[in-house]
Amino acid sequence: MERSNEDLVQAAREWARHDPDETTATRLRALADAAEGGDATATADLDSRFAGPLQFGTAGLRGAVGAGESRMNVAVVTRATAGLVAWLTETLGDAPRIVLGCDARHGSSEFVRAAAEVVSAAGGTALTLPEQLPTPVTAFAVRHLDADAGVMVTASHNPPADNGYKVYLGGRAAQGEGRGVQIVPPADAGIAAAIAAAPPADEVPRDRERIEPVGPELLEAYLDRAASLAGSAAEAGTTPADVRIVLTPMHGVGGATAVEALRRAGYTDVHVVARQAEPDPDFPTVSFPNPEEPGAFDLALDLAREVEADVVIALDPDADRCSVGSRGADGAWRQLTGDEIGALLGEQAAGDDSREGDTLACSIVSGRLLGRIADAHGLRWAQTLTGFKWIARTPGLRFGYEEAIGYCTDPAAVRDKDGIGAALRVARLVADLKGSGRGLTDALDDLARTHGLHATAPLSFRVADLTLITDAMARLRATPPTELAGSPVVETADLATGYAGLGPTEGMLFRTADDDRVVVRPSGTEPKLKCYLEVVRPVGEDGEVPHGPARARLVRLSEDVRAAVGL
Repeated sequence: MERSNEDLVQAAREWARHDPDETTATRLRALADAAEGGDATATADLDSRFAGPLQFGTAGLRGAVGAGESRMNVAVVTRATAGLVAWLTETLGDAPRIVLGCDARHGSSEFVRAAAEVVSAAGGTALTLPEQLPTPVTAFAVRHLDADAGVMVTASHNPPADNGYKVYLGGRAAQGEGRGVQIVPPADAGIAAAIAAAPPADEVPRDRERIEPVGPELLEAYLDRAASLAGSAAEAGTTPADVRIVLTPMHGVGGATAVEALRRAGYTDVHVVARQAEPDPDFPTVSFPNPEEPGAFDLALDLAREVEADVVIALDPDADRCSVGSRGADGAWRQLTGDEIGALLGEQAAGDDSREGDTLACSIVSGRLLGRIADAHGLRWAQTLTGFKWIARTPGLRFGYEEAIGYCTDPAAVRDKDGIGAALRVARLVADLKGSGRGLTDALDDLARTHGLHATAPLSFRVADLTLITDAMARLRATPPTELAGSPVVETADLATGYAGLGPTEGMLFRTADDDRVVVRPSGTEPKLKCYLEVVRPVGEDGEVPHGPARARLVRLSEDVRAAVGL
């Protein structure tokens, strides 16, 4: 409902009165003064800052850093933590132990300190990790320290203006496969209700009496575990030191941890992209700090050509996701898709009987090749809703992934996506292949010859007005396509009503007679409409993998989907 200028000014002054951070309180008072004086720009700004409280979504709280209830700030984090602790205390019947970590984004240090003080004053124990560590270290700590919950202050790969608040449950608050996994319903709704019931931020008690800094032994344990994922040097097809790796942490917090984990596994020939090596919350060399975005991978590929690397590994800013670049038979470098990396790591996991679990899992928007791989190895395949809060709680999980370059390769230790763990698994795979004079693209062609070429591509629409996404989904439901890429649509499914045993989620799925598949859904973390395209092409008796025809078909499919969406 549209609010009057008077209502907005009153809301801003009331929030500022209870804001414990004088910087953001001063900003709100200045905006309120300007709006009261008739400044339309200030009024519009206030309308954005008071568009409603941030809600738990795919990855907890996430939003732009700034003053107001719709932004990430000390007041919002204070009330969120008060609600989380209240919900945990009521659920457990006792004060909780909570692990807290943060990345290097704007506000991260202040937010994690405020959260720790709220936990302490509420009678809980705040286990604070050293600052500027990767998200998977926090996820590891929840299970390793048997904490009841974990909070990671990060906005992952979002634009520089954003920050976030990700919640894991463990210890006494989650059982079995859900220990150390991000929150899901009904916990998210319960926490949200407790946050709504929390007092104004300046009335939430804060102290430091029960804050326990976690020592270096936690990071040591994580590093040793991550290094073990690459196996021993004697087992690899070539000496790990002979594998030349280019690494970029994308201005995030994963660089030092990844280099050390690789070193412990024997991979010492690592070249870090200098301009992206150190944490920098402004991400100066990339438009969006996401390895999937066009141009973000370029500096790493340039360095790979210069040093004649065997593989490129790119982490996103909080290092929970991992992208990979490889040379093809023609010597040209290219960035692998998230589905290609998922297939390679899935085949690696399926063939390793030393790993626990009998199930390979991926989200419904990821490619279907993993299902073929699981079946060939006599393993189970599970499709889940989008997000690792669903993938990571799959029963019997051995390996899980989503096409957005997230991979869970060691669910016993990190029940979430882990870019550093994935990097170690990729390094081992490169070492094994190099020993026989082959590379990652050769391994992908082997999978295509066995299971058919599964080629995937994303099609995304970033919008300033979210109603464009709502309208596009309404158009797809009202007039779904009857043909895509020249093939009749034989299956149309509204995911909002549930699909293949999954709960309802916003999205539409289309499958053609030629087994092309399209899934369209709004992003849970960004203002995007995302379309996931997949074509399956057989490999002929000559063994030639039809990359060209598959790419051409993806282009045609993309054009038809663009027309159907109307954006």
